[in-house]
Amino acid sequence: MKAVRFIGDRELEIAEIPDPTPDVGEVIIEIKASGMCGSDLHQYRAPKGSRAITIAGHEPCGVVAEIGPGVTDRQARIGQRVMDHHYGGCGACVHCRDGWTQMCEEGSVVYGNTGDGAHAQYMKVPAYTLVAMPDDMSFSTGAAVSCGTGTAFGALQRLNLSGRDTIAIFGQGPVGLSGTQLSVAMGARVIAVDIVEERRNMALEFGADAAIDPSDGTAVQHIQELTQGRGVDCALDCTSSPEARAQSVRACKPWGRACFVGMGGDVTFEVNNEIIKKQMTVMGSWTFSASGQADCARFVMERNVDVDALFTHRWKLEQAREAYQLFDAGKTGKGVFEF
Repeated sequence: MKAVRFIGDRELEIAEIPDPTPDVGEVIIEIKASGMCGSDLHQYRAPKGSRAITIAGHEPCGVVAEIGPGVTDRQARIGQRVMDHHYGGCGACVHCRDGWTQMCEEGSVVYGNTGDGAHAQYMKVPAYTLVAMPDDMSFSTGAAVSCGTGTAFGALQRLNLSGRDTIAIFGQGPVGLSGTQLSVAMGARVIAVDIVEERRNMALEFGADAAIDPSDGTAVQHIQELTQGRGVDCALDCTSSPEARAQSVRACKPWGRACFVGMGGDVTFEVNNEIIKKQMTVMGSWTFSASGQADCARFVMERNVDVDALFTHRWKLEQAREAYQLFDAGKTGKGVFEF
């Protein structure tokens, strides 16, 4: 089969490798859609030799093609349409039992990073990682829910977002745009913040009330003006930028909530005035649980959220070099490889 592997320093290879075969407790997914996520760029840009070379792609969606020994009919069926909760763990610790396999006390495998992922015709995973798809969900939507859209949904749940709230979402890449779509579907008022005009325009198309360019350093001031001087009820940072993270806290009103999902980077606060005296809640959110992924899929279908509208580019696997060069430029919506 063909498979995409990141070499480092913005290079990748499209390799011909043997098709995988399932071991005990494993299944083979025939991939139908494999999404491109912002965190893929961390591996794509990494220096050569700094990480193990595995098959890329951690937004898997497809059909069960083969079942290994010990897998029951309740776990998987040939031809079943599935997403994948793209982590492997011990299966016994409290986090694994709760569906938060990425937090496994024995250490986790991240498929598409430390284990082989979905930028390939077939993907081998433990049967317990499968998440059933709604029958009428597209494979590309399933791929998005398998990380980017699911990550935004998990963060909004952590923020306890409601229709009473105004939320500022910093960064309108694939996760931030998903956050805009989902927040609008939850009834909230959205203020989108991004330095790229194309992404600000997409946010407005998705229902954002306003879109702000933070390049001149006045994003918090603009948010204050849009909220009659009060600030937003909550903020979501999808950038990992120190400046955006600090602004997301400063943009909140007293008793506000801020959540970080962008991976990497750091941030500095003036704790007394920006956190303690504002009675702020600042939290992180790391993707979602297996059940949370299923909850996101149900929400998307019940509220008719047009997740497929996130995809500005659809690619064949053979176009991976062009796809990642364009995605790396940071001016597109979401990309997906379709099989």
